[in-house]
Amino acid sequence: VAYREAPPALIYETLTAPPVDVIERPYTLDEIRYSEPVRARMPRIDLNTVNFETGSWDLAPDQIDKLAPIADAMKQAIEQNPQIVFLIEGHTDAVGGDEDNLSLSDRRAESVAVALTEEFQVPPENLTTQGYGEQHLIEQTDGPSDINRRVTVRNIAPLLAGRSEQPQAR
Repeated sequence: VAYREAPPALIYETLTAPPVDVIERPYTLDEIRYSEPVRARMPRIDLNTVNFETGSWDLAPDQIDKLAPIADAMKQAIEQNPQIVFLIEGHTDAVGGDEDNLSLSDRRAESVAVALTEEFQVPPENLTTQGYGEQHLIEQTDGPSDINRRVTVRNIAPLLAGRSEQPQAR
């Protein structure tokens, strides 16, 4: 789901949607973090309204404000299921070296997680982050690309639980 065009109800529905494919078993957090085919079993939201400058992981105040709809949807989902876990994925464009981009993408994911926690009170225990550098480009280019410098969010609780349906709140 492209965040810019999504109404709040669609953001919530996407964050709580069942997997798009059968989940045969529980996956470890590392298996989820390091396997795109496993992560792809869950719908994602591309935060295409949150932009980063080249080489930066800083969120300007107007960028933080744009996180309000996803924060509201996350808090609503956590209220329904306190065990829910959201993976915040950081990405870069193809400018710079692989190691630098991996570090930069980790920091971008962490910046969004910190903003969600500090500015919107999303519980940190329901968030995990991972950077992917330039591994998953949207626009195939070796140059600067705003759309490749992005953050993506997805609910990974069904993958951790090994269930095709959302785990029930206890």
